[in-house]
Amino acid sequence: MKGSLPLVTSRCTLAIIEASNLTYTYPGRKEPSLLDVSLTVKKGEFVVLTGPSGCGKTTLCRCFNGLIPHFYGGALEGDLRVAGLKVAEHEISELARHVGLVFQNPQNQLFSLSVEKDVAFGLENIGMLREEIQKQVDWALTMTGIEDLRDRAPHELSGGQQQRVAIASVLAMKPEVMVLDEPTSFLDPLGAQTIFEVIHDLNERLGITVILVEHRLDLASKYADHVIIMDEGKVLLDGEPRGIFGSEEARLIGVGIPKATRLYQVLERRGVHLRRMPLTSAEASQLLREVLK
Repeated sequence: MKGSLPLVTSRCTLAIIEASNLTYTYPGRKEPSLLDVSLTVKKGEFVVLTGPSGCGKTTLCRCFNGLIPHFYGGALEGDLRVAGLKVAEHEISELARHVGLVFQNPQNQLFSLSVEKDVAFGLENIGMLREEIQKQVDWALTMTGIEDLRDRAPHELSGGQQQRVAIASVLAMKPEVMVLDEPTSFLDPLGAQTIFEVIHDLNERLGITVILVEHRLDLASKYADHVIIMDEGKVLLDGEPRGIFGSEEARLIGVGIPKATRLYQVLERRGVHLRRMPLTSAEASQLLREVLK
């Protein structure tokens, strides 16, 4: 993809998201959907957030941009700070300047008659000057590789194209954090791979912190430098990918551990030792060739 910003080659050690003992209960419910969640995300990280269905992933994402508690209501306890702002004390409109949320179904956030108007919508709502809006819309379309779609109606596009438009509409706001809630759930593996490449490129080129909620770990794991696994509203595992996916706890939780990692574990039990634990099929193939030389 083309873009005007240079490649970001280093990671910042400063925290962009800090949650401490975060507990949340939806209105009308007795049991909390989040229970004593504590985590830290550093600026520029690519985080994969995963876990069984109903474990609290989407609820946590709604906290990051203030939809919880300001839109959904309910009881939020503990402390959550994003980009230095305490979420409970700042409105969604202010938090949206720092955190962009891409929904699971792109059709839920695309409603204009053209791609260009959808991408411009957020900028218009914060009162940006028309000339600046045009510049940022052009930039976002270029960064996501959809310049040729600007005049197309979103409902006429393929699922992958719609997801790119949704990402561009968030990217145009130039957020520090981009949260994507299972953005490939309606796509085939090839379409999912393309979207992951777009997200990874934005993370690498612009240094945007990415939090990707995803079950397709075979495809997503190679981009991650931080993995969080949730279950029953709690954070059970939190750390670097190889250590997390190689743990017995991850297997017992039942998340879709990458097949290459599972192969490594089988080979280890049979006395075949690879130089490191692979996360992808290509990496496993290379390591196996080294052993067979």
